[in-house]
Amino acid sequence: MKYRLSLLLVVILLLLNIFGCSQANHEKYSGSFFDSFDTYTTMVGYTQSEEEFDKYFNQIASRLRELHKLFDKYNSYEGINNIKTINDNAGIQPVEVEQEVIDLILFSKEWYRRTKEKTNIAFGPVLEIWKDYFNDASYDPENTAIPPMEELKAASALTDLDKVIVDDENNTVYLSEKGMSLDVGAVAKGFAVEIAAREAVEAGFRSGIISPGGNIRTIGKPLDGVRQQWGIGIQDPDKPVVNDVQNTLDTLYVIDASVVSSGDYQRYYMHEGRRIHHIIDPITLMPGENFRSVTVVAEDAGVADFLSTTLFLLSYEEGLDLVESLDGIDAVWVMPDKSIRFSEGMKNKLKSQGASATNNQK
Repeated sequence: MKYRLSLLLVVILLLLNIFGCSQANHEKYSGSFFDSFDTYTTMVGYTQSEEEFDKYFNQIASRLRELHKLFDKYNSYEGINNIKTINDNAGIQPVEVEQEVIDLILFSKEWYRRTKEKTNIAFGPVLEIWKDYFNDASYDPENTAIPPMEELKAASALTDLDKVIVDDENNTVYLSEKGMSLDVGAVAKGFAVEIAAREAVEAGFRSGIISPGGNIRTIGKPLDGVRQQWGIGIQDPDKPVVNDVQNTLDTLYVIDASVVSSGDYQRYYMHEGRRIHHIIDPITLMPGENFRSVTVVAEDAGVADFLSTTLFLLSYEEGLDLVESLDGIDAVWVMPDKSIRFSEGMKNKLKSQGASATNNQK
């Protein structure tokens, strides 16, 4: 799955106990686990009892574990056909899968067409090559390399998304050419979080945050009697990724929204003085170089996850045009010099532009 652990530094003022911890019989509770999407997941909520919080926590954790198995491209699980099963049968036969897998693939195909065709879940063959070089660099950082362009181009020939055939009547997926493979790392975690969050809301969860590796989904508003919005920090890419206000460039405020970042500062290695990170441009087949990070705010966590990668790989002008053409989407770009640019709708969300946790603006 995607190795974008804590790409967004979460400065959740809730966790810092700045504004108190109760409102009308609601208390703050938290929990965490590390067995889904290869990342540390934290959940915070305001509920009327610890028992009530534990109910929602266990529901969300269980659901994310299920979805992790379905969206996993590396491991097989008894009785489950998942992304790995689809890849193993490329060019051989269609694979019957659960509805969540069908929904994820159709979602990804739709947003690929809508957003400049930068985030391609059929890009697996190229990303597999890069993964080997990242692994080698982690074992021997003094002897790094980058893949030969000829090898990357040959793999790129196997990334045609139109050859990912979905039969939604029979719930099957077929990669029509041998050597193809899906990599849903740019969208799977956000897509899964959105499913889990909506199901928790349907079960009665009113106030909380789900944060798997910095992929944030807020539910309702903080029920602490003071704040109207959740505060989330934008990571300074040159500082440690820890929950410290000093390590942020700005803070944004949201209600019932998702916040996801993509950046060059988490999974990378140095090669000949150049930072080689994991967000690979499908045109150049090399890491994108336009920004240090991009943060997206959207109602849907899957959309925010997908778009954070897309915007990172577009130019600022292309990305801004795309954001302004989409309803309910805002973004912040951290430029190579660490200056910040943002979409028009982000002005009422950023602390630097006068927003605060006590504002009642969405």
